Amino acid sequence: MTFFNFSEPVLRRKQHELDVQDQRGLLKIRWQIGRRALISTVFTRLDQVFWGWGLVCALIFATAQFVPIDWNVQAVGWTLLSLAATTWMGVCTWFWAKVERATSLVLGWGGLMLFGLVLTDFSIAVGWAEVMVHLGVLWLVLSAVGYGMSGFALRSRALLMAGAVHLAAAAAALLLAEWQFLIAGGVLSGCLALLGSAQWDMRLPIDYELPQEALALNRTQHERRLAGSGASR
Repeated sequence: MTFFNFSEPVLRRKQHELDVQDQRGLLKIRWQIGRRALISTVFTRLDQVFWGWGLVCALIFATAQFVPIDWNVQAVGWTLLSLAATTWMGVCTWFWAKVERATSLVLGWGGLMLFGLVLTDFSIAVGWAEVMVHLGVLWLVLSAVGYGMSGFALRSRALLMAGAVHLAAAAAALLLAEWQFLIAGGVLSGCLALLGSAQWDMRLPIDYELPQEALALNRTQHERRLAGSGASR
């Protein structure tokens, strides 16, 4: 048995045959003119968290790069926003994580966010220049760690690649320090938007701790996904 599920592409169009844990809190979007659908897609709670954090990152780093607001004011505002986003992330993903036996990932990401916030705020409060001049690099590296642990836990090549992209961006931000916030915001938000809009690979289904009716539905959905994958080839 291989570590990765090579029967799935790294990224593909979003699937609609969703398991029980993905159907909770599902957001369906369909825009059409007459009978012609312009956009027809779904966003699971995990997708919604990706997009939510993508918008948060874009706002924070675009402001840091282009808007001359006092660093202490930014620290307070962005800390409150980030804490709210971290709490929202935990609430939205906890059921999915329990079913997928990945609650340690939610806690791990929460810990990374809290560590980054404490280090960022402390460096601004005391004027710790060595950290302040590399805040974009710091958050890229923390995100790379998060994607790395997620990629190995879920056996996802897409998440591991995202981690590698963040490390490469951190190196670029070191070389182009004056544009580090633009680089950080672009890479953080871009990867989050991509992962929230596409279906990324992960390990094969496991024996979920769900009622028999839910397990039966998940098996049926898995078979439909396999059939659809075969037909698309």
